Amino acid sequence: MPRLVEREFDVIVIGAGAAGENAADRVVQGGLTAVLVEAELVGGECSYWACMPSKALLRPGTALHGAQSVPGASEAVTGTLDAAAVLKRRDSFTSHWQDASQVEWVESAGIELIRGRARITGERTVGVAGLDGDAYALTARHAVVLANGSTPNRPPVDGLSDVEYWGTREATSAKEVPGRLGVLGGGVAGTELAQAFARLGSTVTLVARSGLLRNFPTEAAELVAAGLRADGVELRLDAKTRSVHRNSDGSLTLTLDGGDTVTVDQLLVSTGRRPALDGIGLENVGLSASDGKPLIISTDSTGLVAGASGNDGGRWLYAVGDAAGKVLLTHQGKYEARATGAAIAARAKGELRGDPEPWSRYAQTADEHAIPNVVFTDPELANVGRSLEQARTDGYNASSVELPIEVAGSSLHARNYKGWAQLVVDEDRKVLLGATFAGPDVAELLHAATIAVVGEVPLDRLWHAVPSYPTVSEVWLRLLEKYGL
Repeated sequence: MPRLVEREFDVIVIGAGAAGENAADRVVQGGLTAVLVEAELVGGECSYWACMPSKALLRPGTALHGAQSVPGASEAVTGTLDAAAVLKRRDSFTSHWQDASQVEWVESAGIELIRGRARITGERTVGVAGLDGDAYALTARHAVVLANGSTPNRPPVDGLSDVEYWGTREATSAKEVPGRLGVLGGGVAGTELAQAFARLGSTVTLVARSGLLRNFPTEAAELVAAGLRADGVELRLDAKTRSVHRNSDGSLTLTLDGGDTVTVDQLLVSTGRRPALDGIGLENVGLSASDGKPLIISTDSTGLVAGASGNDGGRWLYAVGDAAGKVLLTHQGKYEARATGAAIAARAKGELRGDPEPWSRYAQTADEHAIPNVVFTDPELANVGRSLEQARTDGYNASSVELPIEVAGSSLHARNYKGWAQLVVDEDRKVLLGATFAGPDVAELLHAATIAVVGEVPLDRLWHAVPSYPTVSEVWLRLLEKYGL
């Protein structure tokens, strides 16, 4: 006989992924009680189906290509990737899709866990259909935090709903490598997985209705495109997929605008994600979508959700990570959760009244100025802050300086190293607004740029940060010299 279990906590966090874990941890550190409600694996998308398994699939190919790019090492490389070994290593990074270690951490942090599906039933109240068969009626003394992630978009392609296909979850957890793989989407996930499977042995065709990685500078995206083509990936860019159907032999045929067709053994659809806000009861607190469009919420610098019943005075409903819809990146979601958790605890103790100061520990200020992002292809693409176009749109008197990465460190790093770098400068304050790097292993250049943007380091002071010789970081000096310092 199912039981009704009534419980009260200071904070209820819906979703036990990376963002939810961080939010709960911060409020507990602040002296409050917290419960995580999770219907799937504790640790969330990043741990089991996104960041970790995708990078585990990519890294062996990058390491092999790195060795092949250095004379002396290349002669020692005689084989290709062992796909079975790569998949086995991938499995280890997902803990074989078991969450025991994550549950152990939750318990050690003093956080309670309820496994089940949560639904907001009113102000500060949450109902949970427990996976154990019980029903839970939860009440929050201070806050409810939405940290339930995002869900993939399905593009309007005729026939797609009638066939089985991979999303990113199925691709990153694949047990075998398809002979022919089609990828719909030219964003980060589609691009990364296209290269990963090409290096594992698939014949890959990527179809994108616009350019590849179109949110990044063209020069940087073109280097990535060249890397994919070198691995045999066929790029069908600015091509719309009109329909898809399954053939009698089990293969799939995509028909593009113009009549061209692509036949594959497996199809990966990676056309973006949206906050997973459906079916969690937001209509019970005055939040609902209109005109059949997906619900989108708005949050302030502490993660407080605008428009929810009672939120103007009571400040009880918050959202972080993908659910908030600001930045769909794990590290940024964790950052938001840390700020939100700290703000909730401070408000509960009367230490924070009103809105926090920018760049305080309670504010998600970096979301507006310094979001770091890495595309883990080979070559890599890394950027932070605003592009030149974004900076000018936002009203800055901005300029840029860019050049190929051609320094002693890059020539030592790999034969025929090809890279590109750009700095975006606020001409009124003489500080960096953004930076982009493209090339082998440039991800490790990014945090220095993030510090420069967040710290608003004056360029004439940044000039005194001398890069070690001979490293790829010497590109910083070349950029500043080109700027005129």
